Amino acid sequence: MARRPKRAKKPAAPRRRPLLSTLAGAARRPAQQRLDLHRCEQFLLHEARLLDEAKFDDWLALFTPEAWYWVPNEPDQADPAETVSLIYDDRRLLETRVRRLVSPRMYSQEPRSRTSRIVANVTIEDADSTSCTVRSKFMMIEYRREQQRLFGGTALHRLVQSNGHIMIAWKRVNLVNCDAPLDGITVPF
Repeated sequence: MARRPKRAKKPAAPRRRPLLSTLAGAARRPAQQRLDLHRCEQFLLHEARLLDEAKFDDWLALFTPEAWYWVPNEPDQADPAETVSLIYDDRRLLETRVRRLVSPRMYSQEPRSRTSRIVANVTIEDADSTSCTVRSKFMMIEYRREQQRLFGGTALHRLVQSNGHIMIAWKRVNLVNCDAPLDGITVPF
């Protein structure tokens, strides 16, 4: 049996226009949306729901790797290094806090607190194309061991967009009664 000689392949002509399927794929990719009031408010409501449902790992995932979380001990405190804070956690300490909260051996949460949060009066204080500072009022009810505690105040979030997702760069919680005697605070606001 005689073998046929192989045909030489023709070099492919360079494409001058993108294929239709490439254009369709680009149209399906969402463009980075600006952080508007509605998106920010929905994000804060989502954060509150995660905390109320004790989904602390999911809550932690909302924070950037360089994030911090601060609850000052004095009204109008300008710097966490000025005085003792109720809470001042960088990302590493936030991870530790969450590990303790999800542990079954956290005795300060035996039995677990039940919480309910209300987020209201959301405003954008300043913004650029990929981030903004959001101010909101909040109220958190904590029920544990037949006692109910009420916390209220102002929350400031620095929200940033990363790969189409909103994340928390920092969060500051100004409690109305921050300088009052407070029993141990274990559940985040």
